Amino acid sequence: MKVFCLEEFKLEFEKLRNKKSYKSIEKDIIDYFFGKSVEELSSGTRLNNSIDAPYIKKRLNGRGGFRCYFLLVIKDENLYLMFVHPKTGTLGSDNITDESKAYLYRKVYECIENESLYLLELNTENDSINFKKV
Repeated sequence: MKVFCLEEFKLEFEKLRNKKSYKSIEKDIIDYFFGKSVEELSSGTRLNNSIDAPYIKKRLNGRGGFRCYFLLVIKDENLYLMFVHPKTGTLGSDNITDESKAYLYRKVYECIENESLYLLELNTENDSINFKKV
């Protein structure tokens, strides 16, 4: 499975990764999204009714962890990370608005069509994410 992301995800991820209180974000993303089956990745709250391309909201690392929003395109075996935010701490929030969820959903399809995405690849030790512009 290939893992891609929007610019919004990349910017937020990099901002959080550089904060000491959110240092686990990179490991949490790697542990959850890499080397998993479609069935494992399909868990979480579905924000649409699609079987072939579910839009999912997933909590990572328990109650105080992070929330990720992503689109899983099953037929192409591609996963598109759209946004991430912490649940607690100075940058924490409970949820994003319904308008933001709708914006991200439209934006991911626009980015897929325009190929304005980043491919996420792991380094050789599988402990760091590298972003490669598509």
